[in-house]
Amino acid sequence: MKRIFETVVTEHQDMVLRVCRGVLGAHADAEDAWSETFMAALRAWPTLPEDTNIEAWLVTIAHRKAIDITRSRARRAITVEHLPETASTRGIPGEEHELWAAVRALPERQRLALSYHYFGGLPYSEVAALIGGSAEAARRAGSAGVATLRTHHHTKGPLR
Repeated sequence: MKRIFETVVTEHQDMVLRVCRGVLGAHADAEDAWSETFMAALRAWPTLPEDTNIEAWLVTIAHRKAIDITRSRARRAITVEHLPETASTRGIPGEEHELWAAVRALPERQRLALSYHYFGGLPYSEVAALIGGSAEAARRAGSAGVATLRTHHHTKGPLR
């Protein structure tokens, strides 16, 4: 028996937001990707097979929404002197954080592998399906990202 969609949102909203923030950074674009992920999921929910891995399905949708937002960002160049600061109303994982800055500074492949595996909980085989390459290459990219974050932690002090 299929669960109520609202229950799925409640159970997985934090994970989806972490993935979106890992890919896009901790700002409004990530929250847009989060909401678009659940809007797309709601539209597909009635036809979703009951044996679907919901977590992997949501991470895949979040990945595609993040790509859509990244592409739309590239198409519309808006020059502003200062970006408006918007505080998260969700509080998960919170405001701009040094960790997010360190994650955002990672090379794209490392950032995506780390986000999908550690924030989204996907196995590396599914991460590889999202970002391309083999599961081993995705594991190496995720491992390199973690090593970079650890180096950052040891040289800059604890991440706050």
